[in-house]
This record gives sequence, C-alpha cells and structure tokens, in this order.
Amino acid sequence: MAAGTVHVDVGFRSERGPILLALMLATALVALESTILATAVPTIVADLGGFTQFPWLFSSYLLTQAVLVPVYGKLSDVFGRKPVLLFGIAVFALGSLLCALAWSMPALITFRAVQGIGAGAVLPMAQTIAGDIYTVAERAKAQGYIASVWGMSSVVGPAIGGIFSDFVSWRWIFWVNLPLCALAAWVLVRSFDESQTEDRPERRPIDWAGAAVLALAAGLLILGLLEGGQAWAWASVPSAAIFLASAALFVVFVLVERRAADPILPVWVFTRRVLLSTSAVAAMVGAVVMGLTSYVPAFVQGALGTTALVAGFTLATLTMGWPVAASQSGRLYLRLGFRATALIGAVPAICGTALLTRLDVHSQIWHVATCCLLIGLGMGLIASPSLIAAQASVGWSERGVATGANAFARGLGSAVGVAVFGALANAAAGGTDAPDAGQVAASIDPVFTAVLIATIALAVAAATIPGRPADAS
Repeated sequence: MAAGTVHVDVGFRSERGPILLALMLATALVALESTILATAVPTIVADLGGFTQFPWLFSSYLLTQAVLVPVYGKLSDVFGRKPVLLFGIAVFALGSLLCALAWSMPALITFRAVQGIGAGAVLPMAQTIAGDIYTVAERAKAQGYIASVWGMSSVVGPAIGGIFSDFVSWRWIFWVNLPLCALAAWVLVRSFDESQTEDRPERRPIDWAGAAVLALAAGLLILGLLEGGQAWAWASVPSAAIFLASAALFVVFVLVERRAADPILPVWVFTRRVLLSTSAVAAMVGAVVMGLTSYVPAFVQGALGTTALVAGFTLATLTMGWPVAASQSGRLYLRLGFRATALIGAVPAICGTALLTRLDVHSQIWHVATCCLLIGLGMGLIASPSLIAAQASVGWSERGVATGANAFARGLGSAVGVAVFGALANAAAGGTDAPDAGQVAASIDPVFTAVLIATIALAVAAATIPGRPADAS
C-alpha cells in the first residue's frame, strides 16, 4: 500500500458494513448508558429514595466496567472476540432488565454493577474487532464511525432520559436497552465469522487466579480514587486501608503472574515502548475527558445560568469534533506517522483547554462550545492514532490484551481525574452549599487549569509514540 493511500471500502455498503453496524450498535449500548441516566437521577431519587447513595449509580458501573477490561482482553485472545462480545452484550442486557425491575436504591446500585460487568467487554471488543478486520489504513475511518456513536449519544441520550423520566417512567431508560442488545447480538451473529483466523494461539489453562487478584487490586484502587474525599476523607483509616490493600494485591498479582503458564496480563505489556506510551496517552485522555464531561455542564449551568439541555448541547461539540478528526486521521498517520499526527492534534487540544481557563461569568455559550470543539478535534487526532498504533504493533493473538490494556489505562485515568478534579473544586468552593454564579466559576477555574496541565502531559506522552506504521499489521 502506498503511503498516504486510504481505502474507502469501510462504510455500511461495503462487504464488512454489517460488521461495522454491529460494532456501532454494541458501542451505542455503552455510550447511551453514559449519558441517558444523568437527567433521570432526580426522578429516580424521588421514586426510590436514597439521595445520599445515588452517586454509587455511576461509581458501581464504572468500577466493574474498568476492572474487568484487561481480563476480557486476554480471554478474547484465547476464545475469540465474538463470544466475549456476545457474553458482554448478554450480561449488559441482564443488568438492564434487573435495573428496570429495581425496588430500592441499593438494588439499583447492585444491578448497575452487573451492567458494568457486561459493558467492560463491549467497548474494548468492538475496538479490537475493528482492529482485526480493517487494515492500518482503514482503521482510522472505522474508528471514526465507532466514535461518532458517542457524538450522537451525547445529544440523544440526555433528551431520551428526560423524556422517559418526565412522560413515561425512568425504568424505560433500562427497558430500551433490551431490544438494542437483541439487535446488536443478532447482527453480530449473522455478519461476523472469525473462524478463519489463522493467528489464534493454542489454548492453555486460563489464569483465573491472576484474573481474580488483578480485578480485586484494580477494583480497590479505583474505588479509593472514586470515593476518596467523598464517602471518606483522603487522610482517613478507610482510605489508607483501601490503598494499602490494593498495593499488596498488586504485589501478589506480580508473584502469581510469574508462575502462570499463560498470564492474564503478560509481562510484555509493561516492557514494550509502544504499549507503555499509548497507555500513558489513554490515561491522560481519560483524565481530560472526565474533567470536561463533569465540569463543563456544571460551569454552563451554574456560572452562565443556562438549562441542562443547553449545557448538554454545549458539551456535545466535544464529541462531534472527535469522530470527524478521528475519521480523517488515517490520511495523516500514513503520511506523517503516528507521533506527528498525535502532536498535530495536541495543538488544538491545548489551545481549547487554555481558552477554558479564560472563561468567567461574562463568557458566552459559544465561547465554551468553541473550546470543546477544538478539544474534540484534537482528541480525534490523538486518541484514535494512539490506539491504532498499539493494535498495529501486535498480532491477532495479542491484540485483545493490547486493546484491553489501553482501555484499562483510560479508565484508570478517568478515576484519577475524578479524584483530583473533585478535590480541587471542593477546596476552591470552600464548603459553600448554595454558591452563586461567581463562586461556581471560581470553584471550577482550578479544574480547568488542571485539565490544561493534563492536556500538556498528554502532548508529552504523545511525543513518545513510535513514528511510523511501517511494521504494522
């Protein structure tokens, strides 16, 4: 393939179009779930009670989703992508059914964790399958299609959540997942046949001990990051106990993996430069995106005095610019290389986050939307090429682990972002329960500064990505 040449045989009308549609439908399950629930929280609390517990609706889901990603990645390299993705869709459907039938807030929190167990397989498997069936030249456009689902969900999700909550029932937020799951599974079963894969390794005993210890260690770490400063103080016995237990379990995990015949997270993940650099990029992307999705709507509503709907559309410019840039990134990385493409993307990303730090109560909505659009365009040129660089550096038998490690790093970055940004906002707010517009702006300003620092760190991490996809597969 000549440098700079990009296949156009990627859309829905191509031979692989039905598979791409199945991957987009599967991604839509996770994408919608991340946006549709937020607008329904007041209605859920009014029906089930448990106001002090409702943050766990998000924490339990994110926790189980993040900790199982590396496990699913390894299992997909052994059993194949299709059965792991179908398992994830089935568990996600089960969790959705249970959530729709929940009778109390604790029950709903538990069932959201079940949803997260399924979601942990869906998104990384969709990305891995795209890496399997498309060439390096085609993957950017394919990832652009998949990323566009997030843009549509950022607009459609809050609207559907509000409509269901106000006019039908919040339970329909979960009922609607069932036909979507059935459709995604049906299209996947009919369209995707991976039986011809020649690079599949010989099956070995699954490292269940390593998987369990890794899940516990990562779970405690992410739990401590998500709930530190919220459910308990950072400098407290529960916080110290959780982090110490997590550290001890990570030590045990290393010992277990040294003796495992086929480790759930092989040592080579930590020794290959391309995987370390792209995982660092993924972690920073997770932190930046978490800061934006958590605090841009709060700023737009609290400091600028708009409605939740306007805030949602303002943030949507982030996820609209992302797939546009991601779909075109292939033209750049084939001509210039992965590193140069990511560094080009860092320019609008840094400019956008720098402009965020200049916002105040007198700013206009279009100012905020412009910042988000610039950041989204930059992220599309950073996140997709870095993921493709990681996938291109390995063969089929290692691609699930490589993609899972990337997704896990992003989830961990999001958890760290929640902890750091929350601590900064709370410290700046000074314990005010009913802040005015000026106080809201002042409390979020240090968060935007931290997001700028994280974006600069993202650019530094991007500079370590290998340059050319010459040996890509």
